[in-house]
Order: sequence, then structure tokens, then C-alpha cells
Amino acid sequence: MAKEIKLEPSRTLMEFRLLPGLTTGEHNPKDISLRTPLVYSADNNKKYYLNIPLVSAAMQSVSGAQMGIELARLGGAAFIFCSQTPAQQAEMISKIKHHKAGFVIPQTVHPDMLIEEMYKLRKKTGYSTFPVVDNQNVFMGLISKWDYDISLHSQATVGQRMIPKQLVEVGYNITNLKEANNILLESHKSVLPILDDQGKLISIVFRKDITDQLENPLEVHDEKKRLLAVAAINTHDYEQRVPALVAAEADVIAIDSSDGHTEYQKTTLQWMHQNYPQIPVIAGNIITRAGFRFLVEAGAAAVKVGMGGGSICITQEQKGTGRGLATSIVEVVKERAAYYQETGKYIPVIADGGVTSTKDITIALALGADYVMMGRYFARMEESPTEKIVVNNRVMKPYWGEGSARAQAWKAKRYNQGKFVEGVEGLVEYSGHLRDNLDETLMKIKSAMGTCGAKNLEEFHQNARLELVSALSIREGRVHDIYQGSERTEYDEFSNNET
Repeated sequence: MAKEIKLEPSRTLMEFRLLPGLTTGEHNPKDISLRTPLVYSADNNKKYYLNIPLVSAAMQSVSGAQMGIELARLGGAAFIFCSQTPAQQAEMISKIKHHKAGFVIPQTVHPDMLIEEMYKLRKKTGYSTFPVVDNQNVFMGLISKWDYDISLHSQATVGQRMIPKQLVEVGYNITNLKEANNILLESHKSVLPILDDQGKLISIVFRKDITDQLENPLEVHDEKKRLLAVAAINTHDYEQRVPALVAAEADVIAIDSSDGHTEYQKTTLQWMHQNYPQIPVIAGNIITRAGFRFLVEAGAAAVKVGMGGGSICITQEQKGTGRGLATSIVEVVKERAAYYQETGKYIPVIADGGVTSTKDITIALALGADYVMMGRYFARMEESPTEKIVVNNRVMKPYWGEGSARAQAWKAKRYNQGKFVEGVEGLVEYSGHLRDNLDETLMKIKSAMGTCGAKNLEEFHQNARLELVSALSIREGRVHDIYQGSERTEYDEFSNNET
């Protein structure tokens, strides 16, 4: 006989509804905060917080460099997928970290370089302005696309066409972006090189990047104002992959697996703490209290919860392993509370899979999740890595899981069960740019929180009241008894341009 048999069914997010609390003038959506911890941080480092409780899944069809950049600018984070070579993944992380924002580590050129060589570098990198340095990295001047004409100056040197240092406004040892901005405003310049006391180049600040940051107030970034970057790893090649990701300056590492309650994840966590103790590691996925305790005691700084609930995941169907996401969250959050009482460490919980509408996001958060990981929601966006196609006059984007044959083909040993798949592939309807969809999603979350009398996610966890609903209650809550001209189900929200 089995060691344990639970006769009470596990529950999904769609089976719960929120009960309203007292809403006051303090619960206006514009005053509600969605700030949430990305990982546990002993010193409460502000760079390890998200400003929206949403992250994109570590999937080939979801989280590339473009998604990583845009989602970080909007307050969340993309988990850059590991089903690619370490060099390719590191390049994606580098693109996020070196996206023009804040203090940029620039591509430099030397004064004896020919203009034609620099022009090729410009075409390759997309940069139009280059700091000029000598062999000791001492700043000598600036050269931009306005300082030469390739048809006239191809054989001239950079030193002949650059603006020399004495005519360039520079800053020394500046680490505050506001201070750098003030210098740019006073000098009427668009570029500010930052030097150390020996005149060596440290970084460069662009005025347009500061303006861009002001237009994205929820942006998440590191201490140098560079966008936050999260990289996924597996438990097979982490010893080769992680050094490349660290060199690319990934802020957080996430172990990507459908089953995280394994010795493989424990070994990976221990190796990370021994070799890179400064980098927080997210582990998972798990669905039990024992799984949570196992991972946090091995050193996990956050834990992903969920198994088999994703729209393209067939783990439950193939293997019979899994659990409803709502029950998984409830059980793990209970263990998280016990662990917090024992240690004082608050470990963030990530709800992953089975989220079919914004309502499901609010239920997951109310049950105790700190943020939600989604694939299909983000796969529909312009910023996902796939190309748009037209099917039956509808614009679609391909979407497949990391357990699908398409993803497994990259590296057979990525999955121990190499003889069968745990995911499928299909299409999702294109929904446009992420920022054009996200505002409505966030407004719905805030509205739900306000209805429950919560000004922030901590209060939402403490004050939310939920109840199970019957199948008839679910039907009652849908549009019914009218003709709308087309069939629509309650849970196709993320398949239409409504979020």
C-alpha cells in the first residue's frame, strides 16, 4: 500500500474566489504597492525586489534578451532560459546588463584606430558614440557619428577626428545617477564620461538613458542602475554554465526543473554557495511542505511552486505526478511560515503554472505567493523571441514548453526521462507590445487588493479571505443567458487582448 493516500482533492486557482473586505480612501489603486521580494536577502538589498509581482518563465519561446530588457524596465524580471549554450545565454544576460541605462560600461576605441575600423565596430554593436582611451584605459576624448563622414574620413584615425578630453565635460568617481544628471543638465551635454582619480574611464552616462528611466519609474536595477537580470541553469552543466553567467553579471540564478525535490538540486545549491556565495539562487519546482524545507535548508533564496499545471505541460498526464496549484501554494506557505518563525528568514514563494487569467494571479497572491511566473501570458507579446505567423487570418506566435520534444532536442540529457516528453507545442494569439497589455493586468490586481482592504502584498497575504466555489458558482460568475455573437469561455482571457 502507498505510504500516504490523501482523499481530499487538491485545488486549482480557478476554484477560489476572494471575499471583499473594507475598502477605504487608502485603497485607491494608484496608492497600492505591488513591490515584492525576488529572493531572500540578509541585508534587505533593494536590488533584490520587484516592483510588480510578475516574472516570465525560463522558456525558449518566452524569455530572451528583449523580454528581459522590457520586463525589467516595467518592474518585473525575465528568467533567461538555459536550453542553449552557456555562451549564448551569457550573451543574452550581457545584453540586458549593458542595455543603455544608468552607468554604462562602454565599448572603447583607441586613438590610432582607423575610422573605417571604428565604423565596422559601430555597425556590429549599434553604438554611435565611443570613448577614446589609451592602452592604460586613460580617457582621451569622445568620438560620435557626427564627428566623421565615412566617405571622407575612412583612412583618418580616431585621434584625428575625436573631441579631445579638454573639450569634454567629465565627472569623477560619481556613483549617483541624480548627480550625473545634474552635471549633464548644467553642461548642456548629452554624454558624461565618469573617470577615476587617475583619469581612467569607469563608465559613461547618457542623458537619454536618464530620461528613459524617468519614463519607467518601476524599473528594477542593480546598484549601478543597470537592469536586473535573472538566469536559469540546469543541474547538468552548471559548473561550466554559471561562470559564464557570472562573468556576464547575472544578478540572480534560478535552477530550472519540473521536480526540485532532488539531490541534484541540493548538490547544485551547495556548489553555488561554495563558489558564488554572493549570488542568490532560486530553486524548484516543488509542491509539498517537505520539498520547501529540503530546498531552503540546502540554501535556496526563493522557491518555485507548481507541477504540471501549465497550459503546455503534460507532466501530470504522462507521469501522474503533480498537484493543483492552489493546494501547493497553501501547503508550501504554511511551511514557509514555520521556517520564518524558526529562523527569521522570509523565503519568497513563486507560483508557477496553471495561471489562466488575471483573476488567477490575484488568487495566487492572496494565497501567499509573492509573485507569479507565467509563460503563455508573455509568449503572446512582441518581446518574446518567436516570430509572428498568420493562421486563418489571425496573427499567432509559436509557444512550446521546455519539456516538449522541440526543447528536449537541444540537449537530450537535460531530462532524465529522455524517452518521453512532458510538454507540447502550439500557438498563442499575438497581443502586441508588453507595456500595452501590462497596465490593465496590474490595474486588475490592484483593484482586487483594494476590494480586500489591502494596500500592499504583505497586507493582502494577511487580510485576504477566500472560499471555494462550486461548478455552478463558477458558471454563475460568467457571462450567461445572452447572445454575444461568439463563443467565449471564462478562461480564455490571455488568448484575447484583455489582460
